[in-house]
Amino acid sequence: MTDTNSTAPAIAVEDLWQVFGENAASALRDARGAGDDKAIAQALKDKTLIPAVRAANFEVKSGELFVIMGLSGSGKSTLIRCISRLIEPTAGSVRIDGEDILQASDKRLIDLRRHKLGMVFQHFGLFPHMTVADNVAFPLKMQGAGKAERRTRAMEVLELVGLKGREDTYPRNLSGGQRQRVGIARSLAVNPDIWFLDEPFSALDPLIRRQLQDEFLNIQATLKKSIVFITHDIQEALKLADRIAIMRDGEIVQIGTPEEIVLHPVDDYVAEFSKDVPKGRHACVESILMDGIPDNMPDDPGIKIGMTLDTALTKCMELYEPVPVRDAEGKVIGAVHPHELANALQAEET
Repeated sequence: MTDTNSTAPAIAVEDLWQVFGENAASALRDARGAGDDKAIAQALKDKTLIPAVRAANFEVKSGELFVIMGLSGSGKSTLIRCISRLIEPTAGSVRIDGEDILQASDKRLIDLRRHKLGMVFQHFGLFPHMTVADNVAFPLKMQGAGKAERRTRAMEVLELVGLKGREDTYPRNLSGGQRQRVGIARSLAVNPDIWFLDEPFSALDPLIRRQLQDEFLNIQATLKKSIVFITHDIQEALKLADRIAIMRDGEIVQIGTPEEIVLHPVDDYVAEFSKDVPKGRHACVESILMDGIPDNMPDDPGIKIGMTLDTALTKCMELYEPVPVRDAEGKVIGAVHPHELANALQAEET
């Protein structure tokens, strides 16, 4: 995971509302006196309005991969569109590196999207008449970059996403996973500081999806972008995220690290997401440290802070000798090493 110790947030969202319906802004102002956020939302519903995002508050640290997840209709895609101002929020503020982009002019917003913000969506939106390289270089063309400069940069990011050698291919000759890689490369061509991704892998087959997740983590380890990533898949969220925000009915109900989400869900809704998640792959040894240090410590298996429970268990089991395996009649037919049992279970869960 990335280093998230920077004090200044890349994105700061405060009291953000998105209400759909006629005269939404005035209706929200009128509803403010109804009580807490839930009462406000109910007052809006009573007027046949839809509070799609309710009083969202969070920060994304510089270099952080921040995942927003929830069920279909929870408001996660609406939220990312508000943050990027693809739709106009009804109320609240969105600050990017300290600048409230909800107050930005159209000209300033275009400038931000061309130079600072990168976006990737589930549907690739590639130009079918353009080659892969031309698709990737298109944002640079909009910036006014020369042909040679565009080509050079396109080749750099295509190599980064594993498409070197496919630059002169057309989208129709690529697989779904390859087309999504082109979409990722295109968004990276302008070297954005902040990256918005809305379920970029959800339309792909599971194997291709896992491969792209691994590729995405490799890219992030190299570039260290500030990222908001939308998904409905808890396994994807746990694999990618530095922190996760869980949404329900337009409201953010919990923000935490993958370990906090798995081990300390705030309610049954969050717990339901992670009920089938192998806890040992996400919880770390410090979450179960005993009080005090025993006088007679056994041999040191090399356990360190930050190590997952699965890995720590395997390390402990390496201290044991192989144990016998018997058939139905009690005859010894072989042996297994305890740490190999643990390794096999981890591989099965992956």
